[in-house]
Amino acid sequence: MYAWLSKPALMGATCVSLACFSMSSAQASTFSAEDIFNLEHASAIQISPSGDHVVYVRNSNDVMRDNTQRSLWMLNTQSGEHYPLYADDASYTQPVWSPSGDRLAFVSSQSGRNQIHIHWVEHDRSARISSVDAAPSGLSWAPNGEQLAFSMEVKAPTSDFARSVYRPTPPAGASWAERPQIFERAQYQQDGRGLMESAHRHIFIVAADGGTARQVTKGNFNHGGQLAWTPDSEHIVFAANRSDNFEFESRQNELYKVSLQGDIEQLTDEPGTKRDPVFSPDGRRLAYTHGTADNVPYANSKLRVMDWSSRRSNELLTDFDRSVTSPYWQGNDALVISYEDRGATKLARVTLRGRMQDLVTDVSGMPSGRPYNNGMFSMNTRGDIAYTRGHATRSGDVGFKRHNRDAVYLTNLNADVLGQRELGEVHEFTYRSQTDDAEIHAWYITPPGFDPSQSYPLIIEIHGGPHLNYGPHFSAELQRYAAEGYVVVYNNYRGSTSYGEDFAMLLDNKYASVDDFGDHMSAVDAMIEKGFIDERNLFIAGGSAGGIATTYAIGLTDRFNAAAATNPVINWVSKVLTADSYIGQIQNQFPGNPWEEHEHYWERSPLSLVGNVTTPTLLFTGTDDRRTPISDTEQYYQALQLLGVETAMVRVPGASHGVSARPSNMIAKVEHALAWFKRYHVDSADAD
Repeated sequence: MYAWLSKPALMGATCVSLACFSMSSAQASTFSAEDIFNLEHASAIQISPSGDHVVYVRNSNDVMRDNTQRSLWMLNTQSGEHYPLYADDASYTQPVWSPSGDRLAFVSSQSGRNQIHIHWVEHDRSARISSVDAAPSGLSWAPNGEQLAFSMEVKAPTSDFARSVYRPTPPAGASWAERPQIFERAQYQQDGRGLMESAHRHIFIVAADGGTARQVTKGNFNHGGQLAWTPDSEHIVFAANRSDNFEFESRQNELYKVSLQGDIEQLTDEPGTKRDPVFSPDGRRLAYTHGTADNVPYANSKLRVMDWSSRRSNELLTDFDRSVTSPYWQGNDALVISYEDRGATKLARVTLRGRMQDLVTDVSGMPSGRPYNNGMFSMNTRGDIAYTRGHATRSGDVGFKRHNRDAVYLTNLNADVLGQRELGEVHEFTYRSQTDDAEIHAWYITPPGFDPSQSYPLIIEIHGGPHLNYGPHFSAELQRYAAEGYVVVYNNYRGSTSYGEDFAMLLDNKYASVDDFGDHMSAVDAMIEKGFIDERNLFIAGGSAGGIATTYAIGLTDRFNAAAATNPVINWVSKVLTADSYIGQIQNQFPGNPWEEHEHYWERSPLSLVGNVTTPTLLFTGTDDRRTPISDTEQYYQALQLLGVETAMVRVPGASHGVSARPSNMIAKVEHALAWFKRYHVDSADAD
């Protein structure tokens, strides 16, 4: 583990890792709760135009502050040299190489607020070049290297209603209540941010050698996302919905270009969403991804290429039944794209004729605590690729693939922790669902020291989404379960992505339902058939959509000793009318508004089955969760109390939907579940 005081003063390192002063973790042979504080991972990996260097954000947990520190590190791909650019108490994010590779832009909180900085590589010097009021994002260099574009929120003008409210002035020395807050917009809250002042996102430009940032978009709309400069450095292409009703149009936007003088031109005019615009090196073509305008819970995003002179677009990989993201140009005649397939993220080269070839199949390593399939990559025009790389027992490293060569690891960030632990072994398998005999893809983890002649308690752990997927990726939470002697099974049940559009749509108007319930119960049955599961000790857990599936399941079966539901939806009517995701969810996941389709909402709600529940249930939710508000958890807790079912509600102060984002909360989530399951574990002697 590394934690440098500052750069250039790299003397007198201060340790922020628990391993620095706790020997219990170092002495353990299996993965412990304290080990979570010692894990690191790479993110925001960026390869230089020459391919000789890779810069990345190194994420390390600070045990004293219970948060993640983000430092900036450099790798030499030729020599393997690995050193910090900045590793102090400030946060460093969004590194972006200049077109010539001589400079590096990034965002840092060095000055107390997030500002744009430039690092001159040859001179090893840096300077802050912005002084803005809000956090900049989406940094993008102009091709001439003279300016950077970025987006930033700008407060909206006060409405006539708010201006007209009479507010008397308190007498000197008086202590009055805080002023009431006024909200008039549809999107007034966001999970992780809470209640928000009315603001709109706009595009700005700032000179690369510093100066005043200048706003180039206007209007009460949101402009941002990935920003693509035209080759002449005179315009910026972006995606936005500039309709007056944009907050209610969750499946619609267009591509625009804006000049440095603020003149805007619309480039596309078709239904659906457009994202990830990127120009070919010669500027003749613009690639982007396109999503459907249909009100459906899931659809594949497609790859499109626009001829810049005619503005006509054509679709590549039309028949490819996977979602395409993150296009990068490799020369002028091919692109590299990312896609998810059967729980793995892969990178593929696609020619303009639609020919496709896989390049990398192990994009991974951006941990969330559970084995979600995620990761990122960057590349230069000749095809060198840097990416987050990992597998089931290795997490968070920098991978590198030079053009036409095999991929290698450039880091081994967790060797000091995971290299000293006996981890649970991850096994892949498939089984048939009792629902309709559909094939379901799954994995299970066996405990350290596993002996197939013995019997082990089983936990089925269910992923969120539901339109996400698990895979053979490192999972701190599931490894903790395995370290305590459990076999852990996790599946990509119907509705999961990376298996094609039809499979993802099997839960259309059926979430939650007996259909996905059947997938989970069949996973338990398939594990029992393997001969090493103790049928007297079965447990169920999951978060978000997995929390919904958990509480729905215990309303249909009593086969589990205990359940642990994190961030569950219990009552879909109350959920969609209190959560930040209400507009898109109502439009795309339900047949109508809750007052129009009440029976449908009720049928999907675990609360409709609560009268059947006898399973002891642990509920774990953040008090500031605005995606699955804690009011839903409270409904279930109080219902179970009225029914006399053993239940415990754990409220995590200040936590949002990412309830385990802080290391101590991740530990708390797992350890509460383990303690709950231990309470209801049946010993063999007692059973006999």
